[in-house]
Amino acid sequence: MVSSVGIVGYGHFGTFLHELAGRFFPSVTIKIYSRRAEIDNRTFYSLIDTASCDVVILCGAIKEYEEQLKTVLAVAPEETIIVDVATVKKYTSELCKQYCVNRRFFSTHPMFGPESYKKHGGNVAGFRIVVTDYVLQNDQYLLLKNTFATLGFVIIEMTADEHDKRLAETLFLTHYVGQSILKAGFERTSIDTLSFQFLMDAVESVKDDKALFQDVYQFNPYCSVVAKRLHEAQEVVYQELQ
Repeated sequence: MVSSVGIVGYGHFGTFLHELAGRFFPSVTIKIYSRRAEIDNRTFYSLIDTASCDVVILCGAIKEYEEQLKTVLAVAPEETIIVDVATVKKYTSELCKQYCVNRRFFSTHPMFGPESYKKHGGNVAGFRIVVTDYVLQNDQYLLLKNTFATLGFVIIEMTADEHDKRLAETLFLTHYVGQSILKAGFERTSIDTLSFQFLMDAVESVKDDKALFQDVYQFNPYCSVVAKRLHEAQEVVYQELQ
């Protein structure tokens, strides 16, 4: 039975997880460690206190994941379950396998964020959570899976490599197009078509994630292929217009 959860890193997604945890698991003690927050022992705690929880969720930037994982493991009890929620999976899953020797870990990617949560009015029915790797007893994993399914989430199991390939062609592609539209300075107008409104919805959902966009490109090898493929297609379309 999980009675306490630690969140390490309190950026865009860590803040969102804190909100979700308070809503869906009100009886669970939540402890947060953030280098930018002052310890008050009510919301924000020391790294040692946070890492001593039953479950610790790593919410740092992908480029900081290895150092964050090693730092947490150095002070966390052996029975603590480490949860990886990074947007890329092959890179962070391999880190968990490398460093979580004789420890339990859970490598997953929630396929949603605060923007989609707001747009759905807080309704999480159908929101997908991908699971790529884990070291848990089977009954523990089934309990975790059933708990989230009961809340309305859909659990999808696949390999880390398959996840990264699909993510490059979906989420990263959305980010790529969104960042391009922002750079070009396109905005909503008074005569927007429905399709343009959908396009701008996508742009606005990723506009604040520039650092994540860069990290995903760096740590997911499939992203460079997708970026080149789209760039070449845009050149062809442009030339056809001429």
